[in-house]
Amino acid sequence: MLRIIATRVEQGCRTMLFPDGAATLPQRFRGRPVLDNQKCRDGCRACQEVCPTQAIQIDGKLQLDLGRCLFCRECVTACPEQAIQYTNDYRLAATQRQALILNRDEVPKVEALDVKSRKLFGRSLKLREVCAGSCNGCEMELQALNNVVFDLGRFGIQFVASPRHADGLIVTGPVTENMRVALLKTYEAIPAPKLVIAVGACAISGGPFRDSPQVHNGVEGLLPVDLFIPGCPPHPLTVLDGLLRLLGRIETGER
Repeated sequence: MLRIIATRVEQGCRTMLFPDGAATLPQRFRGRPVLDNQKCRDGCRACQEVCPTQAIQIDGKLQLDLGRCLFCRECVTACPEQAIQYTNDYRLAATQRQALILNRDEVPKVEALDVKSRKLFGRSLKLREVCAGSCNGCEMELQALNNVVFDLGRFGIQFVASPRHADGLIVTGPVTENMRVALLKTYEAIPAPKLVIAVGACAISGGPFRDSPQVHNGVEGLLPVDLFIPGCPPHPLTVLDGLLRLLGRIETGER
């Protein structure tokens, strides 16, 4: 026991200071992409052709859909002019699907809940997660939110086992036909008012499984989505940032 206590004292505080301090990100982290239309060569569609999920479109200007992007960087390798670059910015979430379509250096906007909703969910938010056909990559990142580094519980946000104890629903995966009914029943079991959060490219757009006859291309066509969190999978910090901005706790300084 003394050895364990001594080790913990030596380790010190391991919980990151976010959002009050700088975030520590791994060297290989791929965050928000920046697009430079001035560098985009007329007639060149190299980036569009290599994108595995058709996240890139060139129709007068270069556009990238974060909701479809797998952050594979194939576009960066293919573009001879380096018109697309990935940054270390973890701010990827948005409350409107259209806000995930980028064409320059811009941060997707998360509109905070109204005052009444913030009073209900702002200090205590319980979430039920449903894996609707995910590869479990997103689930691993969500689980990481509970470790000592991110410590999701310090913000009053927790995952719960029963939808009847939840304030909202987190959905991962492209929503396979086999999981459609289970997802809808879980949503119905959550008492109103309730939130729906789509986590990962699959839950937002179907990801690499888009237009497969066995999937529903994400949750948006089945349930009203309050927050979109892109990534494949999204980093825990991206999820945490999106949740706190939705609750208005970054803009107001409330913790």
